[in-house]
Amino acid sequence: MGRDPVRLSRRRVIALGGGAAVSAVACTAAGDPTSPEQPQPGVRPRFPVRTGLDHLVEGGFAALAGARVGIISNPTGVDGRYSHLADLMHAHARDTGGLTIGGVFGPEHGFRGSAQAGGSEGTGIDARTGLTVYDAYNASQATWETLYERAGVQTVVFDIQDVGSRFYTYIWALYDSMVAAARRGLRYVVLDRPNPVGGKAYGPMMTTRFTTAVGKKEIVQQHGMTVGELARFYNGEFLPTDAGRQVELEVIECSGWVPNMMGADTDVPWVMPSPNMPTPDSALVYPGTGMFEGVVSLSEGRGTTRPFELIGGPGFDYHWSDQLNAANLPGVSFREAYFTPTFNKFANTLCAGVEVKVTDPRAFDPIRTAVAMLVEARKFPAFAWRTDSWDAGRPYWIDKLSGSERLRTMIDAGASTEEIVGAWSDELAEFDARRRPYLLYRRG
Repeated sequence: MGRDPVRLSRRRVIALGGGAAVSAVACTAAGDPTSPEQPQPGVRPRFPVRTGLDHLVEGGFAALAGARVGIISNPTGVDGRYSHLADLMHAHARDTGGLTIGGVFGPEHGFRGSAQAGGSEGTGIDARTGLTVYDAYNASQATWETLYERAGVQTVVFDIQDVGSRFYTYIWALYDSMVAAARRGLRYVVLDRPNPVGGKAYGPMMTTRFTTAVGKKEIVQQHGMTVGELARFYNGEFLPTDAGRQVELEVIECSGWVPNMMGADTDVPWVMPSPNMPTPDSALVYPGTGMFEGVVSLSEGRGTTRPFELIGGPGFDYHWSDQLNAANLPGVSFREAYFTPTFNKFANTLCAGVEVKVTDPRAFDPIRTAVAMLVEARKFPAFAWRTDSWDAGRPYWIDKLSGSERLRTMIDAGASTEEIVGAWSDELAEFDARRRPYLLYRRG
């Protein structure tokens, strides 16, 4: 059901395989999204895009009228003036009484974003609004149900900027909170945002054996969907089994966005989704270079100003960048780079490696690029995979990131980049076809 996002009806109801109704709320975009406003000389043109939050506010919060609402968000849930959903909704509730906020649920890094990777802010009272903020990081589906009950909510609103990668945990907070909402018979509203790495899917499929908190269900590594489209996919493909029913889902869509736009192409404010995702450039490479979390001998750039763009370690040198540049990978070049992380792997230790420089975002395949990097890095004596002693049956973290043992075993066996990428072509094509009924924004 791909559609032109510029010419959408105000409301329509879509039934996905029976069960609860799913409604998609849309507004008409102003102007032609393929023709950005004329920029100032030397300034990159940016396309005007309205997010789901923008449309919710413009509509006077009518979609939530009379509801007792629970908010799932983090610092990215802002409108075009950087005003946060929770603050806007709190002011509306105070001034009009048109809705009630039962509580706020904070994911990894916390609602206000004060925690590092693998951390949260805990449960407490938000200083600005006085609202109760519940710690929902790593919450199971049963815990989500308990939190909903404690907050007494009838409607759940989700507004978080995703970055398009399977191992970014916000999309699994979306999934688990949807399952819990379906079980409790709650309504679920997603305020949609552009996918900053576009609408194309790449990479290998997650397999059931290797599901973890960084990949809970069978989707490919770069899913190529907005959170609204993902919610529709979850609702149609997974919730009938996992929750026993679909959730009553409503997606308030973006307008002015088409899926060949990257994060830097739009005027949607970029707020760091997490401390190590500072720019749209970070997001562009992350679905691939995030896999270097699975390599113990290489820093993925945490503790630098260019995380996931700077990759290196003490046992590497300029030959790595030379070999990668000789491969002529599409849309990317590699700068010989030296850096000293301030924390995380190799803190205060000089690392040698590469800076990933994307030269053409639309030609760039982040996962193919990262595979080529791994293939060449594996040739260095210093190279070593990360192993987890607490998981004897699945000790390699790279297997959990890539979805199976295949990537690691093929690299160890000396397979080429093309052989490795070709190994997942069929499952990627199958996933791409499977997701199409749930897409809201027209693909080419």
